[in-house]
Amino acid sequence: MVDVRFFGNRRKKAVGEELEEPLHLVTPGDVITTDTGFMRGHGTYLQDENLHASVAGVVERVNKLICVTPLKTRYNGEIGDVIVGRVIEVGQKRWKVETHSKLHSVLLLSSVNLPGGELRRRSEEDERLMRDYLAEGDLISAEVQSVFHDGSLSLHTRSLKYGKLGQGILLHVSPSLIKRRKTHFHNLTCGASIILGNNGYVWISPTVNEDTDNTGGFIQNLEPVARVDREVMARLRNCILALAANRMMLFDTIILYTYEASLAFPSKDLLKPELQDEIVDLARQRLDAET
Repeated sequence: MVDVRFFGNRRKKAVGEELEEPLHLVTPGDVITTDTGFMRGHGTYLQDENLHASVAGVVERVNKLICVTPLKTRYNGEIGDVIVGRVIEVGQKRWKVETHSKLHSVLLLSSVNLPGGELRRRSEEDERLMRDYLAEGDLISAEVQSVFHDGSLSLHTRSLKYGKLGQGILLHVSPSLIKRRKTHFHNLTCGASIILGNNGYVWISPTVNEDTDNTGGFIQNLEPVARVDREVMARLRNCILALAANRMMLFDTIILYTYEASLAFPSKDLLKPELQDEIVDLARQRLDAET
């Protein structure tokens, strides 16, 4: 049996409507500009008075500064970023966390909320109980507190919305696809919650009740997840993979539009490339129509 599908009707540009300016994509060695009045930023180098690209990516210009944002890269953290990571080691007064950056990140015992939200100095008893708080293999959400001189990150989970993650689905996409927004925690109307980590890790879970579920990350809800919630989460996962395959920036609105466009198809069929292109194109058209 052969499954044959045709693309849906795409929206055509009206006569006289301007086409979107294409992104300035470059590969290593390409000449970005011959103008000597520009400053050299990340991802560029100067040779024979010409500015060349040192990585494959998109050229970005801010006033007289030119840089190239790589399409595929390790995560370079900035203060205030929301990240999703995995604890890989419990050390002396600190946890080592894998965050898809060049070096492992550090979460200090003094940078976490103690159970019950107590605010006090950490004691030797707290240090002995560190593995009871967070153990190897635990997934956490956190915020970048500072960046060390070698590029490694110091994290904190002092807000009750951060901490240990319970049951859900972890996805890994390119950090360059995560759109920076005011908030990266979203309760979607489709019935699931997502955390869009700036480091490229996306966490999908049943809807979070902010009044009762934000406990500082030490109480895990291990109750069985209802089938209807699992189906929503699986569909969301496939929609996010479809957006990533089409190099679309990830934020709550486009994810929700893609989810709604996918409801006409079985969840398992969303892994087919031709169907991924179709639902992403429908979501993109809807987003363009509203903007």
